[in-house]
Amino acid sequence: MTDHDQTHTAPTSSAPAAESASASSKATDRNLGFGVDIGGSGIKGAVVDLDTGELVTERFKILTPKPSTPGAVADVVRQLMEMADWDGSVGITVPAVVKNQVARSAANIDKSWIDTDLQELFRRHLGERDIAVLNDADAAGIAEVQLGDPRAKQGSVMMLTFGTGIGSAMLNDGHLFPNSELGHLHYSKKGDVEWYASSAAKDREELSYKEWAARVDEVLHMYGELFSPQIYIVGGGISRKAEKWVPRLTVEQEVIPAKLRNQAGIIGAALAVRDGVKP
Repeated sequence: MTDHDQTHTAPTSSAPAAESASASSKATDRNLGFGVDIGGSGIKGAVVDLDTGELVTERFKILTPKPSTPGAVADVVRQLMEMADWDGSVGITVPAVVKNQVARSAANIDKSWIDTDLQELFRRHLGERDIAVLNDADAAGIAEVQLGDPRAKQGSVMMLTFGTGIGSAMLNDGHLFPNSELGHLHYSKKGDVEWYASSAAKDREELSYKEWAARVDEVLHMYGELFSPQIYIVGGGISRKAEKWVPRLTVEQEVIPAKLRNQAGIIGAALAVRDGVKP
């Protein structure tokens, strides 16, 4: 599994397509799926080995369109599937609360997503195929339970993904409590938790790792008082540099980097459609 992206604006790269076609052709003898992770800055997709969590193609990425309306984003998902030469079922994460396959919120994407029928949207753009849509952090939590650190299955666990926002997945003995969205808890006069302590906040305010870790530490202490998790698992792109900030945290709980790092959303989406997870 690799952490390298290749960012595209259109499906024109011939070399990745050849690699992806080879991977797709092995679907008869490998347990493969396709996952897409929709974020505020980029939309990523890859073919996944569902037994190991390995990405068997590169992780394709297209910048999130502006405005990030449902139709524009769904069209990007179609392009990613074409890049990977994939024509099977697909799991898709969205930065939103998902209930009965309807988006009930919209975080870091266009507000027109709210009340969108996600099955209708993606079937209109992707055709008739099996599609599962779920919250992005919940997908990451599913992936970490099934293919990540074994401690994700034990007791009360809170997984947090740091990126454009802060996603949360609440787990108890490996079972998911969906749509927790703890990054949106009100925290300061200026905004919510993710405004204060996301990795985007670090970049926006040009904070050092020491300064940013102090903010994350505050947030984890608050979550600890509210929910008393036994362990925190931290993911998102900034988890690749966990050694620069995790040792600075002072919470009593153990804090460990997600084993699947920034791939967890893609992997969890692919697992969700295989397992029929459609919140």
